Amino acid sequence: MWFFKSPQIIFGTDALSHLDQIQGKRAFIVTDRVIQSLGFVDSVRDRLSQAGIDSQVFMDVQPDPSLATVRACAAAMQEYSPDWIVGLGGGSCLDAAKAAWFVYERPDVDLQAINPVEHFGLRTKARLITIPTTAGSGAEVSQAAVISDLEARRKLELATYELVADLTIVDPQFSAQMPPQLTADSGIDVLSHALEGYNNQWSNDFTDGLCLHATRLVFKYLPRAVQAGALDAEAREKMANAATMAGMVICNSNIALAHALGHSAGAILKLPHGRVTALFLPRTIEYAANKGFGRYMDIACLLNLPAEDELQASRSVSAAICELMEAVGLPVSLRAAGVPPEAFEAELEALCDGAEMDLGYVMSLRIPDRYELEQLFKCAYDGLAVNL
Repeated sequence: MWFFKSPQIIFGTDALSHLDQIQGKRAFIVTDRVIQSLGFVDSVRDRLSQAGIDSQVFMDVQPDPSLATVRACAAAMQEYSPDWIVGLGGGSCLDAAKAAWFVYERPDVDLQAINPVEHFGLRTKARLITIPTTAGSGAEVSQAAVISDLEARRKLELATYELVADLTIVDPQFSAQMPPQLTADSGIDVLSHALEGYNNQWSNDFTDGLCLHATRLVFKYLPRAVQAGALDAEAREKMANAATMAGMVICNSNIALAHALGHSAGAILKLPHGRVTALFLPRTIEYAANKGFGRYMDIACLLNLPAEDELQASRSVSAAICELMEAVGLPVSLRAAGVPPEAFEAELEALCDGAEMDLGYVMSLRIPDRYELEQLFKCAYDGLAVNL
Protein backbone atom coordinates (compact mmCIF):
# COMPACT_ATOMS: atom_id res chain seq x y z
CA MET A 1 0.00 0.00 0.00
CA TRP A 2 1.21 3.50 -0.84
CA PHE A 3 -0.24 6.97 -1.09
CA PHE A 4 0.40 10.22 -2.96
CA LYS A 5 0.83 13.43 -0.97
CA SER A 6 0.69 16.93 -2.44
CA PRO A 7 -0.30 20.45 -1.43
CA GLN A 8 -2.96 22.35 -3.29
CA ILE A 9 -0.91 23.93 -6.09
CA ILE A 10 -1.75 27.23 -7.78
CA PHE A 11 0.50 27.80 -10.80
CA GLY A 12 0.96 30.04 -13.80
CA THR A 13 0.91 33.77 -14.47
CA ASP A 14 -0.61 35.81 -11.63
CA ALA A 15 -0.86 32.77 -9.36
CA LEU A 16 0.08 35.02 -6.43
CA SER A 17 -3.34 36.66 -6.62
CA HIS A 18 -4.75 33.53 -4.99
CA LEU A 19 -3.53 34.91 -1.66
CA ASP A 20 -6.42 37.37 -1.84
CA GLN A 21 -8.77 34.48 -1.09
CA ILE A 22 -7.23 32.90 2.00
CA GLN A 23 -8.67 33.46 5.45
CA GLY A 24 -6.74 34.15 8.64
CA LYS A 25 -5.47 36.79 11.04
CA ARG A 26 -1.65 36.80 11.03
CA ALA A 27 0.96 35.49 8.61
CA PHE A 28 4.65 35.01 9.38
CA ILE A 29 6.87 35.27 6.28
CA VAL A 30 10.21 33.42 6.29
CA THR A 31 12.67 34.69 3.68
CA ASP A 32 16.09 36.26 3.16
CA ARG A 33 17.40 39.76 2.53
CA VAL A 34 17.91 39.24 -1.20
CA ILE A 35 14.24 38.34 -1.63
CA GLN A 36 13.34 41.39 0.42
CA SER A 37 15.51 43.65 -1.76
CA LEU A 38 13.82 42.39 -4.93
CA GLY A 39 10.43 43.57 -3.69
CA PHE A 40 8.97 40.08 -3.47
CA VAL A 41 8.15 40.38 0.22
CA ASP A 42 6.18 43.56 -0.43
CA SER A 43 4.21 41.81 -3.18
CA VAL A 44 3.23 39.01 -0.81
CA ARG A 45 2.40 41.35 2.05
CA ASP A 46 0.20 43.46 -0.23
CA ARG A 47 -1.80 40.39 -1.23
CA LEU A 48 -2.13 39.26 2.38
CA SER A 49 -3.30 42.74 3.36
CA GLN A 50 -6.01 42.60 0.70
CA ALA A 51 -7.20 39.39 2.36
CA GLY A 52 -7.32 41.20 5.72
CA ILE A 53 -4.27 39.40 7.11
CA ASP A 54 -1.52 41.16 9.06
CA SER A 55 2.03 39.95 8.51
CA GLN A 56 5.50 39.91 10.01
CA VAL A 57 8.78 39.08 8.28
CA PHE A 58 11.83 37.07 9.33
CA MET A 59 14.51 37.75 6.71
CA ASP A 60 17.65 36.29 8.27
CA VAL A 61 17.73 32.95 6.45
CA GLN A 62 21.16 32.19 5.02
CA PRO A 63 22.10 29.64 2.33
CA ASP A 64 22.01 26.13 3.83
CA PRO A 65 20.21 27.36 6.96
CA SER A 66 21.62 26.31 10.30
CA LEU A 67 19.94 24.92 13.38
CA ALA A 68 20.57 28.27 15.10
CA THR A 69 18.71 30.13 12.35
CA VAL A 70 15.77 27.76 12.60
CA ARG A 71 15.56 28.23 16.37
CA ALA A 72 15.74 32.02 16.07
CA CYS A 73 12.99 31.98 13.46
CA ALA A 74 10.80 29.71 15.59
CA ALA A 75 11.26 32.01 18.61
CA ALA A 76 10.01 34.95 16.54
CA MET A 77 7.02 32.86 15.46
CA GLN A 78 6.17 32.06 19.07
CA GLU A 79 6.17 35.75 19.93
CA TYR A 80 3.95 36.71 16.98
CA SER A 81 1.52 33.73 17.14
CA PRO A 82 0.65 33.49 13.42
CA ASP A 83 -2.01 31.21 11.97
CA TRP A 84 -0.24 31.10 8.59
CA ILE A 85 3.46 30.45 7.95
CA VAL A 86 4.67 31.63 4.53
CA GLY A 87 7.95 30.30 3.16
CA LEU A 88 9.12 32.67 0.42
CA GLY A 89 12.35 32.11 -1.49
CA GLY A 90 14.61 29.34 -2.68
CA GLY A 91 15.10 25.98 -1.06
CA SER A 92 16.94 27.41 1.94
CA CYS A 93 14.09 29.75 2.84
CA LEU A 94 11.46 27.08 2.32
CA ASP A 95 13.37 24.51 4.38
CA ALA A 96 13.92 27.04 7.17
CA ALA A 97 10.21 27.89 7.15
CA LYS A 98 9.23 24.23 7.44
CA ALA A 99 11.69 23.44 10.20
CA ALA A 100 10.86 26.59 12.20
CA TRP A 101 7.14 25.90 11.78
CA PHE A 102 7.71 22.44 13.25
CA VAL A 103 9.45 23.96 16.29
CA TYR A 104 6.64 26.52 16.62
CA GLU A 105 4.07 23.71 16.66
CA ARG A 106 6.11 21.21 18.69
CA PRO A 107 8.79 22.96 20.78
CA ASP A 108 8.97 19.83 22.94
CA VAL A 109 10.38 17.69 20.10
CA ASP A 110 14.06 17.78 19.10
CA LEU A 111 14.39 18.52 15.39
CA GLN A 112 16.66 15.52 14.91
CA ALA A 113 13.83 13.28 16.14
CA ILE A 114 11.62 14.16 13.15
CA ASN A 115 10.82 11.02 11.17
CA PRO A 116 8.24 9.85 8.61
CA VAL A 117 6.72 7.20 10.91
CA GLU A 118 5.69 9.09 14.03
CA HIS A 119 2.65 11.39 14.13
CA PHE A 120 3.46 14.88 15.47
CA GLY A 121 0.06 16.59 15.23
CA LEU A 122 1.09 19.74 13.36
CA ARG A 123 -1.44 22.43 12.35
CA THR A 124 -2.85 23.11 15.79
CA LYS A 125 -1.42 26.65 15.57
CA ALA A 126 -0.83 27.41 11.89
CA ARG A 127 -0.87 26.15 8.32
CA LEU A 128 1.89 26.45 5.74
CA ILE A 129 2.10 28.28 2.41
CA THR A 130 5.18 27.87 0.21
CA ILE A 131 6.09 30.29 -2.58
CA PRO A 132 9.27 29.34 -4.49
CA THR A 133 11.34 32.09 -6.08
CA THR A 134 13.78 29.71 -7.75
CA ALA A 135 13.10 26.78 -10.04
CA GLY A 136 14.94 23.82 -8.66
CA SER A 137 14.79 22.65 -5.07
CA GLY A 138 11.22 21.35 -5.07
CA ALA A 139 11.14 22.21 -1.37
CA GLU A 140 7.80 23.91 -1.91
CA VAL A 141 6.06 20.53 -2.16
CA SER A 142 8.42 18.15 -0.37
CA GLN A 143 8.06 16.49 3.03
CA ALA A 144 11.62 17.29 4.05
CA ALA A 145 13.69 20.17 5.35
CA VAL A 146 17.45 20.05 4.94
CA ILE A 147 19.16 21.93 7.77
CA SER A 148 22.90 22.34 8.39
CA ASP A 149 24.41 21.12 11.63
CA LEU A 150 27.49 23.35 11.62
CA GLU A 151 29.15 21.64 14.57
CA ALA A 152 28.86 18.16 13.07
CA ARG A 153 29.56 19.45 9.54
CA ARG A 154 26.64 17.58 8.06
CA LYS A 155 23.21 18.23 6.67
CA LEU A 156 20.20 16.91 8.55
CA GLU A 157 17.29 15.72 6.41
CA LEU A 158 14.21 16.19 8.58
CA ALA A 159 11.31 14.36 6.97
CA THR A 160 7.66 13.83 7.84
CA TYR A 161 4.65 14.08 5.56
CA GLU A 162 3.19 16.57 8.02
CA LEU A 163 5.73 19.08 6.67
CA VAL A 164 4.07 19.06 3.24
CA ALA A 165 2.59 22.51 2.68
CA ASP A 166 -1.13 23.18 2.67
CA LEU A 167 -0.85 25.56 -0.29
CA THR A 168 1.91 26.08 -2.87
CA ILE A 169 1.97 29.06 -5.23
CA VAL A 170 4.16 28.64 -8.32
CA ASP A 171 4.20 32.03 -10.04
CA PRO A 172 6.91 32.35 -12.73
CA GLN A 173 7.25 36.08 -12.05
CA PHE A 174 9.45 35.21 -9.06
CA SER A 175 12.00 33.05 -10.89
CA ALA A 176 12.15 35.24 -14.01
CA GLN A 177 14.84 37.50 -12.53
CA MET A 178 17.25 34.74 -11.46
CA PRO A 179 20.79 35.32 -12.78
CA PRO A 180 22.28 32.70 -15.13
CA GLN A 181 24.41 30.96 -12.49
CA LEU A 182 21.52 30.54 -10.06
CA THR A 183 19.24 29.44 -12.92
CA ALA A 184 21.72 26.71 -13.83
CA ASP A 185 22.47 25.63 -10.25
CA SER A 186 18.82 25.36 -9.31
CA GLY A 187 17.57 24.04 -12.65
CA ILE A 188 20.00 21.12 -12.73
CA ASP A 189 18.67 20.09 -9.31
CA VAL A 190 15.34 19.40 -11.01
CA LEU A 191 17.03 16.81 -13.20
CA SER A 192 18.65 15.10 -10.20
CA HIS A 193 15.26 14.84 -8.49
CA ALA A 194 13.55 13.48 -11.59
CA LEU A 195 16.18 10.88 -12.50
CA GLU A 196 16.74 9.67 -8.95
CA GLY A 197 13.00 9.59 -8.33
CA TYR A 198 12.73 7.23 -11.29
CA ASN A 199 15.58 5.03 -10.05
CA ASN A 200 15.32 4.24 -6.36
CA GLN A 201 13.71 1.65 -4.15
CA TRP A 202 10.42 3.53 -3.83
CA SER A 203 9.80 4.55 -7.45
CA ASN A 204 6.16 3.98 -8.37
CA ASP A 205 3.53 4.41 -11.09
CA PHE A 206 2.22 7.68 -9.68
CA THR A 207 5.58 9.45 -9.80
CA ASP A 208 7.08 7.87 -12.93
CA GLY A 209 5.15 10.11 -15.31
CA LEU A 210 6.19 13.21 -13.39
CA CYS A 211 9.83 12.05 -13.53
CA LEU A 212 9.79 11.59 -17.27
CA HIS A 213 8.03 14.85 -18.07
CA ALA A 214 10.21 16.89 -15.70
CA THR A 215 13.30 15.35 -17.36
CA ARG A 216 11.99 16.30 -20.80
CA LEU A 217 11.30 19.87 -19.68
CA VAL A 218 14.77 20.35 -18.16
CA PHE A 219 16.61 19.22 -21.28
CA LYS A 220 14.42 21.43 -23.47
CA TYR A 221 14.07 24.58 -21.39
CA LEU A 222 17.00 24.89 -18.98
CA PRO A 223 19.51 26.06 -21.63
CA ARG A 224 16.96 28.61 -22.84
CA ALA A 225 16.27 29.88 -19.32
CA VAL A 226 20.00 30.28 -18.63
CA GLN A 227 20.72 32.03 -21.93
CA ALA A 228 17.68 34.30 -22.26
CA GLY A 229 16.76 34.98 -18.64
CA ALA A 230 13.55 36.95 -18.18
CA LEU A 231 13.20 37.43 -21.94
CA ASP A 232 12.04 33.82 -22.38
CA ALA A 233 8.83 33.69 -20.36
CA GLU A 234 7.94 30.23 -21.66
CA ALA A 235 11.25 28.72 -20.52
CA ARG A 236 10.87 30.32 -17.08
CA GLU A 237 7.34 29.01 -16.63
CA LYS A 238 8.22 25.52 -17.83
CA MET A 239 11.23 25.31 -15.51
CA ALA A 240 9.13 26.53 -12.56
CA ASN A 241 6.57 23.83 -13.27
CA ALA A 242 9.26 21.17 -13.76
CA ALA A 243 10.82 22.05 -10.41
CA THR A 244 7.54 21.61 -8.57
CA MET A 245 6.74 18.36 -10.39
CA ALA A 246 10.16 16.96 -9.51
CA GLY A 247 9.59 18.09 -5.93
CA MET A 248 6.38 16.07 -5.89
CA VAL A 249 8.44 13.13 -7.14
CA ILE A 250 10.89 13.15 -4.23
CA CYS A 251 8.01 13.67 -1.82
CA ASN A 252 6.26 10.53 -3.07
CA SER A 253 9.17 8.45 -4.35
CA ASN A 254 12.60 9.39 -2.97
CA ILE A 255 16.16 10.40 -3.73
CA ALA A 256 19.16 8.12 -4.19
CA LEU A 257 22.93 7.89 -4.20
CA ALA A 258 23.81 11.14 -5.99
CA HIS A 259 21.98 13.05 -3.28
CA ALA A 260 23.79 11.13 -0.55
CA LEU A 261 27.15 12.08 -2.03
CA GLY A 262 25.95 15.59 -2.83
CA HIS A 263 24.61 16.30 0.65
CA SER A 264 27.91 15.20 2.18
CA ALA A 265 30.09 17.12 -0.26
CA GLY A 266 27.92 20.21 -0.04
CA ALA A 267 28.20 20.33 3.74
CA ILE A 268 31.95 19.64 3.90
CA LEU A 269 33.26 21.29 0.74
CA LYS A 270 30.80 24.20 0.80
CA LEU A 271 29.41 23.83 -2.73
CA PRO A 272 25.87 24.76 -3.87
CA HIS A 273 23.47 21.85 -3.51
CA GLY A 274 22.16 21.63 -7.07
CA ARG A 275 25.60 21.97 -8.63
CA VAL A 276 27.37 19.43 -6.44
CA THR A 277 24.59 16.83 -6.51
CA ALA A 278 24.32 16.95 -10.29
CA LEU A 279 28.02 16.34 -10.85
CA PHE A 280 27.66 13.05 -8.94
CA LEU A 281 24.63 12.02 -11.00
CA PRO A 282 26.46 10.63 -14.08
CA ARG A 283 28.84 8.67 -11.86
CA THR A 284 26.09 7.10 -9.74
CA ILE A 285 24.08 6.23 -12.86
CA GLU A 286 27.11 4.37 -14.23
CA TYR A 287 27.70 2.66 -10.89
CA ALA A 288 24.12 1.35 -10.71
CA ALA A 289 23.96 0.27 -14.34
CA ASN A 290 27.24 -1.65 -14.20
CA LYS A 291 25.45 -4.32 -12.13
CA GLY A 292 22.15 -4.16 -14.00
CA PHE A 293 20.30 -1.71 -11.75
CA GLY A 294 18.20 1.15 -13.04
CA ARG A 295 15.72 1.97 -15.79
CA TYR A 296 17.75 4.09 -18.16
CA MET A 297 16.30 2.72 -21.40
CA ASP A 298 13.17 4.75 -20.70
CA ILE A 299 15.19 7.92 -20.13
CA ALA A 300 17.36 7.37 -23.20
CA CYS A 301 14.35 6.73 -25.42
CA LEU A 302 12.66 9.84 -24.06
CA LEU A 303 15.70 11.90 -25.09
CA ASN A 304 16.28 10.06 -28.39
CA LEU A 305 19.65 8.73 -27.26
CA PRO A 306 21.37 5.46 -28.33
CA ALA A 307 19.97 2.62 -26.20
CA GLU A 308 20.30 -0.91 -27.53
CA ASP A 309 20.40 -2.19 -23.95
CA GLU A 310 20.35 -0.82 -20.40
CA LEU A 311 24.12 -0.48 -20.20
CA GLN A 312 24.36 1.55 -23.39
CA ALA A 313 21.35 3.57 -22.29
CA SER A 314 23.00 4.43 -19.00
CA ARG A 315 26.15 5.58 -20.77
CA SER A 316 24.07 7.69 -23.17
CA VAL A 317 22.15 9.32 -20.32
CA SER A 318 25.34 9.94 -18.34
CA ALA A 319 26.96 11.63 -21.34
CA ALA A 320 23.85 13.70 -22.05
CA ILE A 321 23.80 14.99 -18.47
CA CYS A 322 27.45 16.06 -18.73
CA GLU A 323 26.75 17.79 -22.05
CA LEU A 324 23.78 19.63 -20.56
CA MET A 325 25.81 20.73 -17.55
CA GLU A 326 28.62 22.03 -19.73
CA ALA A 327 26.09 23.83 -21.95
CA VAL A 328 24.79 25.80 -18.96
CA GLY A 329 28.23 26.48 -17.51
CA LEU A 330 28.29 23.91 -14.70
CA PRO A 331 31.32 21.82 -13.69
CA VAL A 332 31.18 18.07 -14.24
CA SER A 333 33.80 17.21 -11.62
CA LEU A 334 34.77 18.31 -8.12
CA ARG A 335 38.14 19.41 -9.49
CA ALA A 336 36.43 21.67 -12.04
CA ALA A 337 34.18 22.96 -9.24
CA GLY A 338 37.29 24.38 -7.60
CA VAL A 339 38.01 21.82 -4.87
CA PRO A 340 41.81 21.66 -4.32
CA PRO A 341 43.23 18.11 -4.44
CA GLU A 342 44.75 18.38 -0.98
CA ALA A 343 41.40 19.45 0.49
CA PHE A 344 39.64 16.56 -1.23
CA GLU A 345 42.14 14.01 0.05
CA ALA A 346 42.00 15.41 3.57
CA GLU A 347 38.20 15.20 3.66
CA LEU A 348 37.64 11.90 1.83
CA GLU A 349 36.94 9.88 4.99
CA ALA A 350 34.53 12.53 6.26
CA LEU A 351 32.82 12.66 2.87
CA CYS A 352 32.22 8.90 3.00
CA ASP A 353 31.00 9.10 6.59
CA GLY A 354 28.44 11.77 5.65
CA ALA A 355 27.21 9.85 2.61
CA GLU A 356 26.70 6.67 4.63
CA MET A 357 24.42 8.53 7.06
CA ASP A 358 22.22 9.99 4.31
CA LEU A 359 18.76 8.71 3.41
CA GLY A 360 19.71 8.61 -0.26
CA TYR A 361 22.40 6.04 0.51
CA VAL A 362 19.94 3.38 1.71
CA MET A 363 17.33 4.26 -0.93
CA SER A 364 19.72 3.53 -3.80
CA LEU A 365 19.15 0.54 -6.06
CA ARG A 366 22.81 -0.42 -5.63
CA ILE A 367 24.38 0.43 -2.29
CA PRO A 368 28.19 0.80 -2.28
CA ASP A 369 30.50 -0.57 0.36
CA ARG A 370 33.16 1.71 1.84
CA TYR A 371 35.76 1.02 -0.84
CA GLU A 372 33.25 1.61 -3.63
CA LEU A 373 32.08 4.81 -1.97
CA GLU A 374 35.64 6.13 -1.91
CA GLN A 375 36.07 5.24 -5.57
CA LEU A 376 32.83 7.03 -6.48
CA PHE A 377 34.10 10.19 -4.80
CA LYS A 378 37.44 9.85 -6.58
CA CYS A 379 35.79 9.37 -9.98
CA ALA A 380 33.59 12.38 -9.33
CA TYR A 381 36.62 14.42 -8.34
CA ASP A 382 38.30 13.83 -11.71
CA GLY A 383 35.14 13.41 -13.80
CA LEU A 384 36.04 9.84 -14.74
CA ALA A 385 33.69 7.06 -15.78
CA VAL A 386 32.89 4.47 -13.09
CA ASN A 387 33.94 0.89 -13.81
CA LEU A 388 33.04 -0.68 -10.45
